[in-house]
Formats: sequence, structure tokens, C-alpha cells
Amino acid sequence: MATGSRYFALSLESLRALGGWAADCAERALPVFEARADSDGRPRAAIEGIRVFAGGGQRTAQLRSLALAAFAAARETDDPAAAAAARAAGLAASSAYTHPLADVQQTKHVVGPAAYAALALELFHGGDPAVAEGEVRWAIEHVPNAVRDLLLQMPAREAGNSRLEMILYQLDDGIRNSARC
Repeated sequence: MATGSRYFALSLESLRALGGWAADCAERALPVFEARADSDGRPRAAIEGIRVFAGGGQRTAQLRSLALAAFAAARETDDPAAAAAARAAGLAASSAYTHPLADVQQTKHVVGPAAYAALALELFHGGDPAVAEGEVRWAIEHVPNAVRDLLLQMPAREAGNSRLEMILYQLDDGIRNSARC
């Protein structure tokens, strides 16, 4: 645990809102994975699993298994865009297990599905950063208040060096700033 981290209240309803939004974001990149590995249904199953939870279903071990299977699909593909799309699905499914810890690393559980989806679409479209920027805008415009409130309980991310770190930062910063409007 990072120095100065603290726990905060996190309701099941907030996790359900996060799961639904994460599924919406990850699903936007699912065609990228399926274009490269259409017979591999693990990322789609992960998104379907988190949708069940977001709709009121139980948070079960099966949901963890679905998330891990999507991460395995990401590791097994040699296409970076497809791998990012599968990671988005895995992170969406695992969002149900976000810890109520005010630690910057926990922010990846909140904005990670949207960031990986944006990266997947950017890579799929020849590395055009405008594609990811459009996905970031979409994710910010569609973030539920409960997810925004959850993110505001955590420290803000800083811009990093990698493209993924930059997208994570843009999402984090954009969601936080949209709360002030």
C-alpha cells in the first residue's frame, strides 16, 4: 500500500455503475479483437459477465475467471490492437473488484477499460491519435456520476511516458474536470 493511502466507502451500486460504463467502453473496441481472432469468445464473455453484474447479478468467482480468460486472450494474440481490446474486456470484468483504496494505482481499475479500448481503436486505425482522442471524449461524456464520484475519491494520475499512460491521464483528468462543469 502506498504511503498515505486510505480506504473510503464504496457501495455495490457504485461498482455496478462502474461495471456498466466499463462494459460500454470495452465493447466499443471488441470488433478490433474479433476481427483478428473471431473464434475466440473470451473477451466477449468477459463483457457479458460484467453486464450481468452491472444489471444486478452477483459478484462471483466466475466473473474473475472471465476477466482472467480475457487477459489470457490478450497474451495469446500477436496483434497489439487485438491485445489492447482484450485487455479492455478483462479490465471491464475485473472492475467489479475495484478496491476502495485512495491510491493512484486503483485509478487504472476505473479508467483502464476505456483507456485500453481507446488504444485498441487507435492502433487498429493505423496509430491515429485522433481516434483515441475521440474515444476518450466519448467515455468522458458517458461516465455516470457514480463513477466520477468514485474517481474523485482517489488521487489524480500524472501523465506518463507511454501512449497508454497518456490516455489513462487524459481520461482521469477529463473525468475530474467534467465534474467541475
